[in-house]
Amino acid sequence: MPHAVNATHDPSLRSWVESANPPDTDFPIQNLPLGVFHGPDRTQPRVGVAIGDRILDLTACHQAGLLADLPPALWAAVTASTLNPLMALGHEVNHQLRQRLQQLLRAGNPPAAAEQILVPMKAATMHLPATVGDYTDFYASIFHATNVGSLFRPENPLLPNYKHIPVAYHGRSSSLVVSGTPIPWPQGQRKGPDEDRPSFGPCRALDYELEVGCFIGAGNSWGQPLAIAQAESALFGLCLVNDWSARDIQAWEYQPLGPFLGKSFATTVSPWVVTLEALAPFRCPAFARPAADPVPLPYLTSAENTERGGLDLTVEVWLQSTQMQNQGMAPYQLSRANLRQMYWTPAQMIAHHTSNGCNLRPGDLLASGTVSGLEAGSQGSLLEMTRRGTQPLQLPSGEARAFLAAGDTVILRGYCHKPGYVRIGLGDCQGRVLPAI
Repeated sequence: MPHAVNATHDPSLRSWVESANPPDTDFPIQNLPLGVFHGPDRTQPRVGVAIGDRILDLTACHQAGLLADLPPALWAAVTASTLNPLMALGHEVNHQLRQRLQQLLRAGNPPAAAEQILVPMKAATMHLPATVGDYTDFYASIFHATNVGSLFRPENPLLPNYKHIPVAYHGRSSSLVVSGTPIPWPQGQRKGPDEDRPSFGPCRALDYELEVGCFIGAGNSWGQPLAIAQAESALFGLCLVNDWSARDIQAWEYQPLGPFLGKSFATTVSPWVVTLEALAPFRCPAFARPAADPVPLPYLTSAENTERGGLDLTVEVWLQSTQMQNQGMAPYQLSRANLRQMYWTPAQMIAHHTSNGCNLRPGDLLASGTVSGLEAGSQGSLLEMTRRGTQPLQLPSGEARAFLAAGDTVILRGYCHKPGYVRIGLGDCQGRVLPAI
């Protein structure tokens, strides 16, 4: 069941870390997302918490005795080099950590070790938040599925199973990279519609996909499916995901078994994981399906999921070309959408994923699939926005884009905001595309 709103969401809370208090910060004291970093004088990866423009070093907090009142299981987890041990402890133990960190960071007298436990974000190197054993990418936006389907099957955009099951494919965890990592230009086999035979070479239609990632926490045992009422007990928190896509390679290879080399060359993950508890004020009803749509089967249905299974999370795509950067031009916003428009909820994805007995483990990553809306400007990929490259976008520099070009930097952003609560951000997820070799 979704977390309830509690005292940790109090909008009046302020921090002695002044950069955490402006209303436009991604990382106020009500957020406290977790990540893995190393600083200039700390070569080993450590667990940290984002607070304003600083990182709270949890190993340093433990060494200073600031976490002594927490359960011993947490001591080992906060001094690990990945978030996997923390994820495995479940919601109740992580709630205790959240409460303690808020007490530590609340406005008033900072601890004597304040300078030792904070690291400037600009001085830190971020790592993937967790060791990801398995990565599954869903296809949960009916608007994205319809937009893409209409490009290839105009008479029948949605396949017969779409409204009955959360469709997904098993991605490649070895090529997950943290935000800021340069993206090599992919090569592969492709065959254009007017070509007699396939050829091998650099991708001709490189694209991004705006997605939200769900990190698994405690997970489930092999052979023990999670009922939808239990599904969110397995979910630790959310991040942003860019599922880079080589559309020409994908179009040639995807039948009959689906995505392969057109997807597996790189997937960018944002460094900060926003816990499910931090997002509690922004839960909303699941997507309202048209009356003519089939009702999901009982294992994918619950009153709780219908009432609060969605999340009011705004997500955006920004692009900065090399020319824009050289001219000092800021990144340009390409699109904006909202996760509440997804046809399938995270709980439904988890319930379906485990329904055959598949075990999800701490640190596993599930991605939502491209987040797109119905309105113009809410499409989460260039494939949709440019109608498969036939209607190029115009950038403020005068450049046009049917698909990505070498040197382009793609930036994904996400945040929750509503009256009566403090804005909660997910930070940036970005990558710059390198030239083809």
